[in-house]
Amino acid sequence: MAEMAADERLRLLIERIERLEEEKKGIGDDIKDVYLEGKATGYDPKAMRQVVRIRKMKPDDRKEQEAILEVYKNALGID
Repeated sequence: MAEMAADERLRLLIERIERLEEEKKGIGDDIKDVYLEGKATGYDPKAMRQVVRIRKMKPDDRKEQEAILEVYKNALGID
């Protein structure tokens, strides 16, 4: 009986994961559509992705990343 209950629990967990994976795919498709909408209105999707990535960062991490990039650019004479 306990084995049957464990098998049922496993089946339910797997089905839940499968549903979440489907939802994740749907959300990914929605995000892609928003980037395409931005592109259609004249925005650069690569820049939009970069802005999204930057906005996710903590302010201190962002400042550190920008400082490192500035050092590298200066070292290579880029600017």
